[in-house]
Amino acid sequence: MEYLVGDIVYTKKPHPCKSHEWEVIRVGADFKIKCLGCGHIVMLPRTKFEKIVKKKIEK
Repeated sequence: MEYLVGDIVYTKKPHPCKSHEWEVIRVGADFKIKCLGCGHIVMLPRTKFEKIVKKKIEK
């Protein structure tokens, strides 16, 4: 699946703030995502990001 900056993704496990929704901030070899519940920003390698994402919600 192709991900673009600004996409909202739904993860398999919730963040500790109970939110499953994240916004993609950076795309490349690494992904930077921002929790829509608390605003926490996380940077992940592409392989781990693709494992944790369940579906893409919207642009």
